[in-house]
Amino acid sequence: MPELLFPLDSTKPFTEQQIVGHNRWHPDVPAAVTVKPGEEFRAHCREWFDGAIKNDDSAEDIRNAPMTKVHALSGPFAVEGAKPGDLLVVDILDVGPLPQEDSGPLAGQGWGYTGIFAKKNGGSFLVDQFPDAYKAVWDFSGRTCTSRHVPGVEFTGMTHPGLMGTAPSPGLLAKWNTREAALIATDPDREPPLALPPEPRDAILGTLSGAEFDRVAAEGARTAPPRENGGNQDIKNLTAGTRIFYPVYVDGAKFSFGDLHFSQGDGEITFCGGIEMGGFIDLRFEIIKDGMSIYNVDENAIFMPGNTPPQYSEWLAFSGTSVTLDGEQRYLDSQLAYQRACLHAIDYLTTFGYSPEQAYLLLGAAPIEGRFSGVVDIPNSCATVYLPTAMFDFDVRPSADGPIKIDPGIGAPKA
Repeated sequence: MPELLFPLDSTKPFTEQQIVGHNRWHPDVPAAVTVKPGEEFRAHCREWFDGAIKNDDSAEDIRNAPMTKVHALSGPFAVEGAKPGDLLVVDILDVGPLPQEDSGPLAGQGWGYTGIFAKKNGGSFLVDQFPDAYKAVWDFSGRTCTSRHVPGVEFTGMTHPGLMGTAPSPGLLAKWNTREAALIATDPDREPPLALPPEPRDAILGTLSGAEFDRVAAEGARTAPPRENGGNQDIKNLTAGTRIFYPVYVDGAKFSFGDLHFSQGDGEITFCGGIEMGGFIDLRFEIIKDGMSIYNVDENAIFMPGNTPPQYSEWLAFSGTSVTLDGEQRYLDSQLAYQRACLHAIDYLTTFGYSPEQAYLLLGAAPIEGRFSGVVDIPNSCATVYLPTAMFDFDVRPSADGPIKIDPGIGAPKA
């Protein structure tokens, strides 16, 4: 096993750990650990809400999830020799849930969760159709999972970090805050909000204190969206074996990560859409000097996905076009087309006995594939969502005999 450089105690909150990470992006958050290129190491990660979500049959914790606390990130890791303009090469060697023998009830110790977020607390990809909070708890058995809240399915997770990224430069941070503030100003009272401005409340900034803490907390960018540095991209294919190339904006790169998912569907469409968990990740860094200019990577990471299982081969796919539920024609709106494809899949799964919320939670948690299938045929773009048929305990394909009726169990708890 690689040397553990960022240990976490499952029984303690993030701020009481031996090494404290952070939950805001800022170039002045001090590095917690320094590593050499080529060095293999292990780090522990808290689940993104730092233990706020429980293994129970209530969704009150999802409805009241403390968004000002996310994400609980391990790091920053300074990489010796990394300079602005370089590319940081990140190899994901292994990633998985916390060992069950560890003490404490943290998600990742044999279980994880998926949540549909309430409209007042950030909403989801289908917030207009699903404005309330729901939750599903998933139990792990090796690399597979099942849920008492969504019965009739079992699948192998594509375990991955939802969030990885380098620290922004002062100029890049200012650009983020300026452009997101301008967006918020177009509709400041919107629910859910258009963006999340800097929020000093609940900021965690490593070892910073006093006036320096206050300054960085007031400027630091929230970690919810992906940006030029990578960030919360929620790419399910960043499994073990993946190699990623990140732009470097500050000395040492100051690389951070977290938001581990046991599994996730393309788009993380419920917002808390992967199977969230705490766990470990094994990494190795290399540096490509001046790589940003050599390869024209001024922003946004590129990556070579891992080839770890599952590799599903049989699918049931649903399509959608850029026409609203009310029949309004939109011009090549690919996001709307993907929403319609997801809604078609949800409607289809309800014919077997699932509630719409159970079906939605399943699409967020299972390794579905989402694709933009046609984006040039005016006025309609076409998007598709692919469901692996092997994850169902019953035949999910259409047939002349009609859909099998399953026992939906206790259902998905609603706040």
